[in-house]
Amino acid sequence: MKKILILEDDAERLEAFRAAVASLGRGVELVSWRDTATMAAECDAHLGDAHLISLDHELKVAGNADSVPGVEAAEFLAKYPPICPVILHAPNGERTWQMEYALQFAQWTTERIQPSGDWIQTEWLPRARGMVSKANSPAKWHKRPSDHAGRVARAELSLLGLSVGDAFGACFFGEQKAVEERLSKRRMPPPKWVNTADTMMTISIVEVLKRFGEINQDALARAFAEKYQRQPNRGYGAMACQVLQQIGQGKDWRKVARDVFGGMGSMGNGGAMRAAPIGAYYGDKVGDVIEQAARSAEVTHAHPEGQAGAVAAALAASWTTTHSRTRANPLDMLQFCEAFTPSGVTRAGIQKALSLSLEQPVRAAASTLGNGSAVISSDTIPFALWCAARHLHNFIEAMWTTVSGLGDRDTNCAIVGGIVAPSVGREGIPRDWLDAREPLPFQP
Repeated sequence: MKKILILEDDAERLEAFRAAVASLGRGVELVSWRDTATMAAECDAHLGDAHLISLDHELKVAGNADSVPGVEAAEFLAKYPPICPVILHAPNGERTWQMEYALQFAQWTTERIQPSGDWIQTEWLPRARGMVSKANSPAKWHKRPSDHAGRVARAELSLLGLSVGDAFGACFFGEQKAVEERLSKRRMPPPKWVNTADTMMTISIVEVLKRFGEINQDALARAFAEKYQRQPNRGYGAMACQVLQQIGQGKDWRKVARDVFGGMGSMGNGGAMRAAPIGAYYGDKVGDVIEQAARSAEVTHAHPEGQAGAVAAALAASWTTTHSRTRANPLDMLQFCEAFTPSGVTRAGIQKALSLSLEQPVRAAASTLGNGSAVISSDTIPFALWCAARHLHNFIEAMWTTVSGLGDRDTNCAIVGGIVAPSVGREGIPRDWLDAREPLPFQP
């Protein structure tokens, strides 16, 4: 069945669209929505058969005289790879330009129709007929796994722990003496705890997993750049700013990621800090965990070590997800990560972490393994995995242990929070900690 998807709330226009689509024959179905929220919630089920999408922007909310722009619908579609042509049946103006720009930036093909007179029959229908009569089918639409909803719930739980860890750790930067005093007395930071770029980029990971059931790199790059453009003051590193600015300007993320650091690509810890939800999503599908974690990091980290850190963090979260109902030996988690992390300095660091007692003082472990001060994968992941293993079933202790190692505090705590959350469950993350952290754009 060929489908035409329409966003339109005017009753007379909808009747005219129905009549027009009916004239295209039995093999064409009209699916329509009156508001962007409903469209966003339901259109996934129809995109695989879509041959045309037609959008208006002057949508009315019942009981509200104000127009609600369809720009949100265009921005929503722009997060998907191009699937079919889009007609913008809206008056020329700033909003229509916004819609067109959002879609074309994401490589969608757009056409515009200025509504006037009998335009649905005279202009819209001939174009629709040409589009749906083409022999070629819409772009390939990835079929999400049958247990997708459960996987998303696991990824969101990991994100929840990661976001709390990120915001908690970010509270412990400042004058050294004051930080040490707060750590020694375990004095809780006053709310509100603000999330950093670590959480913002991880939200994009979960959004892409939720939408595609896999890491779509083009969509992920756009999501990263979009969030950076909206909130550039979230503590992004200098390299991340450089990369995301260029992606936001329309440059190919593949070239941008390869060109940094003299063409070596980044071996930073940014790919690792956002990877835990990938492990939670794929669970015991080790091959998928490794492949998808590497793909997620590659968007910004072309260096193999930057990708190895992401793989290690995702593997740890996949292990805690798979063993969430058991009291398995935490050293097994470290051994699992070491066995499947690609060879290199990051893996060597995990081997070193395996040789340390989990009872060793935190600062001594940080001195041996690194604590993220160098902001690279091999200096961050071994310590984060060691901290997670030390308190695999206690979120509070895991956080205090990790932040006590100093270094890249927000990133370390984010990684550990994303790994430990599947082990302790939502109920294991303190309610007052969740309340202290700023709200996420959606609530896992």
